[in-house]
Amino acid sequence: MRDLNAKVGIDNTGYEDIMVRYGLGERNENGERFANLCSFNKLVTGGTIFPHKRIHKTTWIPPDHTTENQIDHICINKKFRRTMEDVRSKRGDDIDSDHYLVVANLKLKLKKNWTSGQTALQRFNTAFLRDTDRLNEFKIALNNGFQALHDLLKEEETTMEDNWKGIKEAITSTCQEVLGLNK
Repeated sequence: MRDLNAKVGIDNTGYEDIMVRYGLGERNENGERFANLCSFNKLVTGGTIFPHKRIHKTTWIPPDHTTENQIDHICINKKFRRTMEDVRSKRGDDIDSDHYLVVANLKLKLKKNWTSGQTALQRFNTAFLRDTDRLNEFKIALNNGFQALHDLLKEEETTMEDNWKGIKEAITSTCQEVLGLNK
């Protein structure tokens, strides 16, 4: 993306939803285009939201030092506007440019995303394995399951994935019928 040199200015008439009156200077033609872009995409310009001294709003000064301009902006979606705590320009940082660094402080408040329909993790009642009768019953059932799986695998060629699914199914079905689910 090229440098727009967009000055959004102080006047926020018609763009109250994307900027506040803490900009710098007068809006130019590119600033008008930039404001339209932000409005269309529901973006907020961070540099116009927070009141700062002029020195902390200025992002570029021409070589003749005649004017101060705010032509570099940080935008954020309106939905996340409250996460932005501050936006200001930093002078003195060595970034090998005639523009000043624009920095935004954000504070994210993330919520856990709960998905519906997710299967619960099955936990088997392993306390039954302390009983020697149940333990022997489990061993016999597991050996029978593995023997049936072994006979099946001998007859046909299978992939590693099929082998794993067979082993997993043998173990879970044996646990289900002998141990039962934990409550």
